[in-house]
Amino acid sequence: MKAFDKLFIDGAWVASSGTETLDVVDSVTEQVMATIPAGTAEDVDRAVAAARAAFESWSSTPVEERAKYLSRIGDALAARTDEIATAISKETGMVTWLSKLVQVGLPINSFKSAAALAESYQYEETVGNSLVVREPIGVVGCITPWNYPLHQIAAKAAYAIAAGCTVVLKPSEVAPVDAFILAEIIAEVGLPAGVFNLVSGVGPVVGEAIARHPDVDMVSFTGSTRAGTRVAQVGAETVKRVALELGGKSANVLLDDLDTEGFAKAVGDGVQKAFLNSGQTCSALTRMLVPRDRLAEAEQVAAAAVERVVVGDPFGEGVHLGPLASAAQRDRVQGYITKGIDEGATLVAGGPGAPEGLDTGYYVRPTVFSGVTPEMTIAQEEIFGPVLSILPYDDEDDAVRIANGVVYGLSGGVWSADKDRAVAVARRLRTGQVEINGGAFNANAPFGGYKQSGNGREYGRHGFEEFLETKSLQL
Repeated sequence: MKAFDKLFIDGAWVASSGTETLDVVDSVTEQVMATIPAGTAEDVDRAVAAARAAFESWSSTPVEERAKYLSRIGDALAARTDEIATAISKETGMVTWLSKLVQVGLPINSFKSAAALAESYQYEETVGNSLVVREPIGVVGCITPWNYPLHQIAAKAAYAIAAGCTVVLKPSEVAPVDAFILAEIIAEVGLPAGVFNLVSGVGPVVGEAIARHPDVDMVSFTGSTRAGTRVAQVGAETVKRVALELGGKSANVLLDDLDTEGFAKAVGDGVQKAFLNSGQTCSALTRMLVPRDRLAEAEQVAAAAVERVVVGDPFGEGVHLGPLASAAQRDRVQGYITKGIDEGATLVAGGPGAPEGLDTGYYVRPTVFSGVTPEMTIAQEEIFGPVLSILPYDDEDDAVRIANGVVYGLSGGVWSADKDRAVAVARRLRTGQVEINGGAFNANAPFGGYKQSGNGREYGRHGFEEFLETKSLQL
């Protein structure tokens, strides 16, 4: 077991003002794998003061210098890929080969991309008799989730630091080990003191203190819509900028012009997209919309796809899905599976309980429901587990109506034999990003949501600009 007993504030490892610690539990063994300090509001005060003191110098540091630090951080993360991926697989349950690609690979990309953006971005433009300049917003509070822990830290901290801001990070207490490794790397590369600060702890204490703090200029939060609403409410007290990346209930629309082969491909891909990271993905395509007369066909293909899914130890050979991240999350997902049965959905695959032989670890059976109606709980609420709902629709307009008929708008998918038709339908979806015929995730394209999926964007130029203010100089 690893004991992290200090916070990273003002370039140094320092003791928390409190004495309590939090256990980090291995999702595979259900044993404590690490402990971290339960930070306090006083710790946040110290971290914000350090960030505020460092801001003037860091914001005026040449962009080339900022970029060098970020590139070094990216290189150092790459050198510790195996260690970080192992920790995250234990924390979240993601299979380790995928953790290396996603949980570590994407953060490396974010630090490298942020470095390049810092150097290439045009910070000034002339508008009539005005010089319009973009400047770093100030001290940024970053509050991050447990499902893609380092990825979400990098999405915020890398771009904020690249933009010239200073950062106070509160990682999820469920999956914080990667954040401490990142802090170790930041210390090693010599990032100036106060530019990056880490205060671990729970949301109602540390997160609340960050969101409320008058010297925090912006909060960037990823997590549940309920918690994000609280961050926005508290942040409004000091009229700070708040960027939110929240829940999703994304629709994957399979149009009626797909031939048998294309339809089977779309259904199979859709099952994978719903189950990514054991369904612990905010942008997972958890609602599959199919023509009503092809519902039985979709059920057959989906059931066969689930049969091929291997659930087990994320460090095991040939495993596709590991456990969920915590007992609480497993119990939550089991509750939704039971709810789906109770409300009359047709169980196509999976169901309640753990997969056979997996009594230790937070495992859930990959589950597919069919005949789901739009008003059912499993069609409206984010489950955050390996549960796919197949909904029938009558025509294209009906499909769009069902797709848009939830409070969320984070992601989506459209499949069609005619790419132009797919794009036309995608444009009608009220959501932040849409895959066309299984289009690959782009780590440099803007990511974020409509409606209760949040506001603001992450990654690439759009994510970089979230951390900039706009000033007009009338000449």
